[in-house]
Amino acid sequence: MADNSAQNRAEHWRKTRNLTFVIMALWVLFGIIIPYYADALNSVKIFGGFPLGYWFCVQGSLIAFALLIWFQNWRQDSIDDEHGVND
Repeated sequence: MADNSAQNRAEHWRKTRNLTFVIMALWVLFGIIIPYYADALNSVKIFGGFPLGYWFCVQGSLIAFALLIWFQNWRQDSIDDEHGVND
């Protein structure tokens, strides 16, 4: 049976909120900040001559977003299990 005390709910919400803030900060990094500096990164060539800025915007962001989704779901499941509010 889940511990439905106010302290347990507050701790669950604190951990969920902090996880959300971290995920959103990383999303801003990969979705806005790195693409903003893509021109500066284009001086570095990788993978057969592709500019690093181009690679980050086209491939790197997609990989980062997929990993962010996986990490957020994995961590939220463990937070829910820890506080007894899992499905």
